[in-house]
Amino acid sequence: MNARYAGDRTTGFASPASDSVEGPIDLSQTLDLKNPSRYPVRVRGATFAARGIMDGDILIADTAGSPQAGQLVIAWAAGRVLLAELQRRGNAWWLVSGDNTHPPLEVDPARDVEIWANVASVVREKA
Repeated sequence: MNARYAGDRTTGFASPASDSVEGPIDLSQTLDLKNPSRYPVRVRGATFAARGIMDGDILIADTAGSPQAGQLVIAWAAGRVLLAELQRRGNAWWLVSGDNTHPPLEVDPARDVEIWANVASVVREKA
């Protein structure tokens, strides 16, 4: 006899938690990865460990989002990609390091400092 367990037939009494069982989770749908403005980006370093972002985490970057103060962004500054907190100071946007190891940078495309994407989600592969 070749029988496979399908999860829909049980013996004994039905679990009271069976009403809250959900089906398979589609991470592509949950993270909206089919949206052409969303990209996975892997973190290198622990600059934002205090905010729960660890080395090796995957950030879901959204290039279509609007900048908001306090939000984490992926930026381009002087030829390098960096993760920074976006802060509003007066009429200017500033990129601030998570561990204060780098001075704040004013967002200014004329000086090669630009916001590339907002961080929409964080995925951790291992605990």
